[in-house]
Amino acid sequence: MQYPLELTFKFWALAPQISVKNAQGTVVLYVRQKLFKLKEAINVFSDSQRNTLIYDIKADRIIDFSACYHFSDADGKPIGAVKRQGLRSLWRAHYDILDGDAAAFTIQEENPWIKVIDTLFAEVPVVGIFTGYFFNPTYIVSRPNGKTVMRLSKQPTFLSRVFSIQQIDQLSDREEAQVLLSLLMMLLLERNRG
Repeated sequence: MQYPLELTFKFWALAPQISVKNAQGTVVLYVRQKLFKLKEAINVFSDSQRNTLIYDIKADRIIDFSACYHFSDADGKPIGAVKRQGLRSLWRAHYDILDGDAAAFTIQEENPWIKVIDTLFAEVPVVGIFTGYFFNPTYIVSRPNGKTVMRLSKQPTFLSRVFSIQQIDQLSDREEAQVLLSLLMMLLLERNRG
């Protein structure tokens, strides 16, 4: 991948959809969440025409606050998983990226006060429509030793939701896939929070 990556939510769509573009503006991933599923099911394609499926993301249980979302490639080979840390995520978004049963990385919201301020101002008439332009969350992906490997930040926009992913440290191809799929899943889960 050529960083920074730009993630954009499709604004007028029934099913949540995200297009991921590299630094040259080429679509490298296209994410589509299936509607009306008791268990979350997300497909990740290599292009916006959805011709080539490259990853699947599936929940391990029916609608649950701390479900685990497993990743597999197009052949069904497991890649990893991401799991929200239940009650710990109420204040500050916190996810563990799993490789097998061990936590390989952690995703944490950098400043939880942004979410609080955004929620308060969003309720104020007229002022609420501008909160997406001023209050933008940032998420940090780090190894268990605390070393930061990637940063995801929401870009100031008026109506659409645009995010940017910066790579900070080198990752293997498998680690990069685990982190990117985890960030995509986290965005789908957190999209209503800022």
